[in-house]
Amino acid sequence: MDQEINKSFTTALAKFISIVFHPLLMPLYGLGIIFTAPTFLGYMPVKVKKILFLLVFINNVFIPLILLPFFKNRHLISTYTIEGKKERAVPLIMMSVLYSVTSFVIFRYQIPVFLKSFIFASTFLVIFVTLINFWYKISIHAIASGALNAVVVLLSIKMSSSLVGYLISTILTAGLILSSRLKLNSHNPGQVWSGFFTGFGVMGIFFLLI
Repeated sequence: MDQEINKSFTTALAKFISIVFHPLLMPLYGLGIIFTAPTFLGYMPVKVKKILFLLVFINNVFIPLILLPFFKNRHLISTYTIEGKKERAVPLIMMSVLYSVTSFVIFRYQIPVFLKSFIFASTFLVIFVTLINFWYKISIHAIASGALNAVVVLLSIKMSSSLVGYLISTILTAGLILSSRLKLNSHNPGQVWSGFFTGFGVMGIFFLLI
């Protein structure tokens, strides 16, 4: 009985972690880190921060969420968790378009290069993942987690700022996310680890090349 309760609790916890750190929300967490880290980016006007945050929220979180019922009604997806590799194709293509629109709008703003790079790199990563998905069911949760860790490392390097607390937090969070995906049997270890290193590597390489 105790084992069943413990198993039920850990499964519920894994689902909760997967929702709280859903890939759709990661760009907002990324902006949160950039805006609160002890660098000059944290001193940007509050109005600019709100505009950027709202733009990313509407384009990359709100619109995708309200489109999910439409996809389900059209039988493009069977569940809102979108676990199947084939079912992820249409939502990922939709995300690629929305991220591209966000990048286009951001490009017109006179904001620090690091912020533009973050948005552009995120867009490139979504398109990259969309292409990978046709051949391999890579963990998108892990990709987003890896990318977020890369942002902290890059922010620390580019701004010459010690962000140990942020890095420890993102590493521990990554551990929770990856463990949760494995606990729920959503992915195997290979799909999870390849996702993490893909997110970290692509984000890092993109920043270094621009």
